[in-house]
Amino acid sequence: MGIFIKNDEQISIMRKAGQICRNVHELLEKHIKPGVTTHELNEIAVDYIKSQDAVPSFLGYRGFPSSICTSVNEQVIHGVPGMRKLKNGDIIGVDIGVCWKRFHGDAARTHAVGAITDKHTKLLEVTKQSFFEAVQYVRRD
Repeated sequence: MGIFIKNDEQISIMRKAGQICRNVHELLEKHIKPGVTTHELNEIAVDYIKSQDAVPSFLGYRGFPSSICTSVNEQVIHGVPGMRKLKNGDIIGVDIGVCWKRFHGDAARTHAVGAITDKHTKLLEVTKQSFFEAVQYVRRD
């Protein structure tokens, strides 16, 4: 496999796939609270993705059984949504992949569930800052 240069139309489609991902994240952010299960978050995401005539990229990929990845606290990445209920003080990573017109958008975000400790707040702030520091070095030639 190599790198394929995209034309303006393909870049526009990729941008739309990314926008759908962003919209799913914004929707889920409203639902991430104590008592909600990661399965419920998955279902909310699926419903929205399908409403956009898109397809969840992760569902079925190498046997993955869900449409989003949810990793709570000690889980590192690619957690499978299930009946785990979120608790006040948890931190949840949500990874979303969307396929729209054969192009994929993929984005992960980390969210606080309710009130979190100062230590966890600092962790989220520093990792977010690190991400944006790194992005400045990405360039499009």
